[in-house]
Amino acid sequence: MSSSPHYIQAGPMARRLNDLVGRLARHGVSLLGSAELSVRGRKSGRMQRIPVNPHSHGGEQYLVSARGHSQWVRNMRAAGGGELRVGRRIRTFTATEVLGDAEKLPILRAYLKRWGWEVNQYFKGVTAKSSDEEILAAAADHPVFRIAMVK
Repeated sequence: MSSSPHYIQAGPMARRLNDLVGRLARHGVSLLGSAELSVRGRKSGRMQRIPVNPHSHGGEQYLVSARGHSQWVRNMRAAGGGELRVGRRIRTFTATEVLGDAEKLPILRAYLKRWGWEVNQYFKGVTAKSSDEEILAAAADHPVFRIAMVK
């Protein structure tokens, strides 16, 4: 049993697709609400960029890491915020990690309902229709951040 946090690394095809989606977002084309996330690297200090699917639920905005405890998640924990870009529109935000199961459950269920067609493969069979217990069992593997735009 591995003690390292859950993370599903992107393969070559997924990396190429991420590069394309990120490039499109930089040039003003959002695919179904996607944006390019920029977050400062905790070691390098350079901005790391990756496409994400910002998710709205209950009047709040969230970022969910479908692949698990990725580098952008670790950087977000250290930086406490970042930027979302679509074309020339850059929105700076602060981020707070959602840690409580009771709060995380409805966010993950709504996220899976909206984005499941794209991310279900990373949730090991858990879908929006799964029981609360099944979603909660997967919750620790999928960090969630509440983001608040800086005015």
